Amino acid sequence: MNPDTLSASEHRPPERARRGRLARSAGVTGAATLASRMLGLVRDQVLASLFGAGNEMDAFIVAFRIPNLVRDLFAEGAMSAAFVPTFTRHLTRGGKDDAWRLGNNVLNALLVVTGALVVGGIVFAQPLVETYAGDFASVPGKLELTVRLTRVMLPFLTMVAVAAVAMGMLNSLHHYFLPALSPAMFNVATIVCALALVPVMPALGEPRIMAIAIAALLGGVGQIAIQWPALRRTGFRYQRVFEPGDAGLRQVLLLMGPGTIGLAATQVNIFVNTLLATSQGTGAVSWLTYAFRLMYLPIGLVGVSIGTAVLPAVSRRAAVDDTTGIRQTVSRGLALMLMLNVPATLGLIVLATPIVQLLFERGHFLPADTAATAAALRLYAVGLVGYSAVRIASPIFYAIGKSRVPVMVSMGAIVINVVASVTLVRLMGFRGLALGTSIAAVANAGVLVWLLRRRLGGLDLRRLSLTLVKATLSAVVMAVAAVAIQHAMDRVVPGAHLTAQALRLGSSIGGGLLALATMATLLRMEEFAEAVEMVQRQVRKVLGR
Repeated sequence: MNPDTLSASEHRPPERARRGRLARSAGVTGAATLASRMLGLVRDQVLASLFGAGNEMDAFIVAFRIPNLVRDLFAEGAMSAAFVPTFTRHLTRGGKDDAWRLGNNVLNALLVVTGALVVGGIVFAQPLVETYAGDFASVPGKLELTVRLTRVMLPFLTMVAVAAVAMGMLNSLHHYFLPALSPAMFNVATIVCALALVPVMPALGEPRIMAIAIAALLGGVGQIAIQWPALRRTGFRYQRVFEPGDAGLRQVLLLMGPGTIGLAATQVNIFVNTLLATSQGTGAVSWLTYAFRLMYLPIGLVGVSIGTAVLPAVSRRAAVDDTTGIRQTVSRGLALMLMLNVPATLGLIVLATPIVQLLFERGHFLPADTAATAAALRLYAVGLVGYSAVRIASPIFYAIGKSRVPVMVSMGAIVINVVASVTLVRLMGFRGLALGTSIAAVANAGVLVWLLRRRLGGLDLRRLSLTLVKATLSAVVMAVAAVAIQHAMDRVVPGAHLTAQALRLGSSIGGGLLALATMATLLRMEEFAEAVEMVQRQVRKVLGR
């Protein structure tokens, strides 16, 4: 029996069984990711209230961007794209013992490499931050604070490297919930430390924002701790195995080199945005970060969740040269992504201001911050489909042994982003940075999907085109309904208090979703029914039914 159909009923057709497994895997990942992202929103609300978009928040974002950028490129992004296909191949062909040996080898190699990067980063933090955010020197103490925070948070890189290896092994073994939930530990740690440690930091002679730097380290530990028991239950035992000559380790490391570049576009584009934003005055870095985190919610729920489910499935089919199965899996994943992300794009554009106002406008986060963050959010949302498509398509090339393709495409996307951002920031200020990133993401995704179609001998373009048209029509009706309800509720429930804001926004979103569901049903969208089934399954699981 095909391993991809083991959990399906014997009486179900293979195509339906595969579709159901992909939806279940994406659904489980999505449920955990939703919990993590919701906690992330609470985290951002707490930080916005305590620090607003001021100098301390700017310093923390830039300081954390350095280990987080390396983490995304090296520990999680490239490592996952290189490790999961290799680990799955060892698991399929050599069994668990062979796979465990590879896992320990990769884990120890990453400990050595990231440990060296952390030490080097701590030693050279001053020139590193000066290169990255030299304009902070114009504000007394801001550059020095950024350097201190950077040194404190750099060990986070090693912690998430270990967590990323655990995530890759668990995903390959069809365990998705806890790995997807693990980033929530960072959010929990931040919320707890913000409430418990921020008030006492001045008494200890430290700036208040230092509590959030400590939280980052605790969050890294938590990401490992929540996954390790599940990994042990699968049979994994840590061993001090480090064999640089091992063929599997060499393959992972060789793939990680181009993989770092291949998955780099979004993160390097964020790096460029942060670098340029530091010259746009106090608040610009924070506005862009708050906006990107809001936009990243649907990416995490859709792009990352579907990509996490698709990659092991494609890796298993690649191991047995099942090209037809790969085409079907990728097409299903992209179609489901379009169904969910096209409406999310229009929803974020038309409701950006009330969303930001409800979530962040309190304490030190002022109405001017709301307007600036909402403006950035609308322009980031333009690239939402592109961001998610890249998270699905790019790792597929590594699974099918074509690692050079996303490398070249990603390099081109970085060039597009730099040119667009430098040009647009002069015309639009910090908002141009958000638009430049979106332009690069769409270009990156378009080229990747086109090349993936060529490499696989075709994709189900009829299904994808039809899904895009239907999703767009449904999303337009949804957006019109949401805006109309928002305007009506402004008259019916006026006022700036939290309850009124929540009621207005909740009514707009609820009415918009009802319009979306009605249109999708009338247009007989298979992917919408699949998404609804996925959500219902997770709700029943939560309710214990």
